[in-house]
Amino acid sequence: MSARIAIAGAGLSGAVLARQLAENSAHCIVVFDERSHIGGNCHTERDPATGILLHTYGPHIFHTDREDIWRYVGRFAEFMPFLNRVKAVTPRGVFPIPVNLLTLNQFFGRTFNPAEARAFLATRCDRGAGEARNFEELALQQFGRELYETFFYGYTKKQWGCEPRDLPASILARMPLRFNYDDAYYNSRFQGIPRDGYTPLIRAILDHPSIELRLGESLTRAARGDFHHLFFSGPIDAWFQHSLGRLRYRTVHFQRLEGEGDLQGNPVLNYTDENVPYTRVHEHKHFAPWEQHQRSVAFQEFSKATEAGDSPYYPVRLLDDKKLFSSYRNLAAEEKGVSFLGRLGTYRYLNMDQVIAEALDFSRETLQAWSDNRPAPSFPHAMGNSVLS
Repeated sequence: MSARIAIAGAGLSGAVLARQLAENSAHCIVVFDERSHIGGNCHTERDPATGILLHTYGPHIFHTDREDIWRYVGRFAEFMPFLNRVKAVTPRGVFPIPVNLLTLNQFFGRTFNPAEARAFLATRCDRGAGEARNFEELALQQFGRELYETFFYGYTKKQWGCEPRDLPASILARMPLRFNYDDAYYNSRFQGIPRDGYTPLIRAILDHPSIELRLGESLTRAARGDFHHLFFSGPIDAWFQHSLGRLRYRTVHFQRLEGEGDLQGNPVLNYTDENVPYTRVHEHKHFAPWEQHQRSVAFQEFSKATEAGDSPYYPVRLLDDKKLFSSYRNLAAEEKGVSFLGRLGTYRYLNMDQVIAEALDFSRETLQAWSDNRPAPSFPHAMGNSVLS
């Protein structure tokens, strides 16, 4: 029997879920987004002054090791090869990051081979403190104090608004250390950017006769009676009107720069000195090297705590935050006819490929549950039982 299904959020998570439900059921899918555009924080648009394709909410480079996810996005857009190569601007000079053999040789003024660099760095690291309990301890164990203070301390303090020793070690664990000359930011097997940007990709995913799109319109709890089921990919605490308190996020804002030619010579420069107020500068025409533009647009990126009215970017996820989310998750389990997914709905940091994979899996779990005459799960199965990990 056909039913009306509502999805809050026209970003990757909501779009992929909507497409899968539309293709594999007879239901009518209504996708809401409070913004005036689709794409969520992946939204891209042409700059009217220069014609440059802008990543409106900051750079997004698609990367994944999963061939099935790479094939999936390839159904809806042409992806161009792109390796993100980031440089760090420090008080001691400009260096490639993640830290690799070239970084080490430039920083220490040496000509190490891989084995020599590994042995040398071991003499600089603090390996006697046992298992690292926080970001700073792990950085000192893996990189030593000189590299930590030059590349990580100031940048991390600006990005997260606290001392690195107050952050979990897991944040740093995502950053590779390489003893070769590979300076690509990601290790993933497949890496690229859609030729025409992410918004056309998501528009193509949403292009199905059973999907209705409502932009500039929020999906609220009051609408539950109008739909068989609701999927919410917005902030879970907002769904409950922040009744238990606000989950903490970091957000970013931008200062525009523009001029003729090439402004900085690279897509992204990270500024590691804590006395520089911004964390990085991204020059957007470098994210589409297959295009040619005479003028250029770049943005200084500033990080701050999310306040009412801000767009949340990165969940803070310190212990108190995880405990608060656990309480919201308990409330969510009592909701009838509502499921939560995506970065904001599950209060986790997820890469774009992880968002897509989870939406695909969640659609299969949901369709199977409905086929068995069971309610859809409240959260994706991939979350597991623990919310404090």
